[in-house]
Amino acid sequence: MELDHKHGKARVRVARVWRGSPEKIVEWNVSVVLNSHSLAAYTHGDNSAIVATDTIKNTVYVIAKQCKEPLSVEQFGILLARHFLSLYSEVTGVKVNIVENPWQRVEIDGVPHHHGFKLGLEKHTAEVSIHDGIQKVASGVVGLSLLKTTKSGFEGFIRDRYTLLPEVRERILASTISASWSYSSEGCSYNKIYSEVLNTLVKTFFGPPTIGVYSPSVQNTLFLMAQEVLRRFSEIESIHLNMPNLHFLPVNMPALDEKFEHDVYLPTDEPHGTIEATLTRKNTTLPSKL
Repeated sequence: MELDHKHGKARVRVARVWRGSPEKIVEWNVSVVLNSHSLAAYTHGDNSAIVATDTIKNTVYVIAKQCKEPLSVEQFGILLARHFLSLYSEVTGVKVNIVENPWQRVEIDGVPHHHGFKLGLEKHTAEVSIHDGIQKVASGVVGLSLLKTTKSGFEGFIRDRYTLLPEVRERILASTISASWSYSSEGCSYNKIYSEVLNTLVKTFFGPPTIGVYSPSVQNTLFLMAQEVLRRFSEIESIHLNMPNLHFLPVNMPALDEKFEHDVYLPTDEPHGTIEATLTRKNTTLPSKL
């Protein structure tokens, strides 16, 4: 009989303010999972090798307090993971997951406010794991909602007796995107890369601001977004994108003699198309241009 076991603390909410000019704040939702030599706690009720989940929670606040300078969510995850491994001989592996609430500085008449912030929509995520002396760091974003009103279609798919969807060359394309990417090296400028990856995803989705870019499918757009990230960032070894296809259904009212002209739609959240893929770098050079 084998028992795969782990324990930790989930959804530890912590906000850290760095006083100064200007003020700086981050809000993190932290989960920590420990692998440890604590089998006896399950089989014999012996808790001598258990790090209490309350201790894990308190450690999150203490480590946050010890961070005297602003740092990225990935750097904080690394500090936490290394702390548990170095302090407790019973701990053999750590995984830290963090979601950052996107507080953004307010501008008043175009001037950044000293201590005013507003909450954005998409959230920065990070996962740090250390097992067998190997550290892995992954970053990501959830809740990145993008929509373009034109330059999208869907044609040439399999049709059978159950197919009702018409082929179109003109439709709204919308998705609330989740993305995660893993790094091939340590000590990256995580905040800088996160911001630039986000910008790359958005630019590839929409295309040039005046003319856009045509999307023949969510699948193709997803692939081009992932490929552009790997092309631009040598520090990233793989990227996973999940892009649900949120539907905007054309509204037709023949009884009222009103015809749809790509102007009125019914937005729907469910059901939605589920499209996802992972693109991983091989030992080959990606093309400099798509």
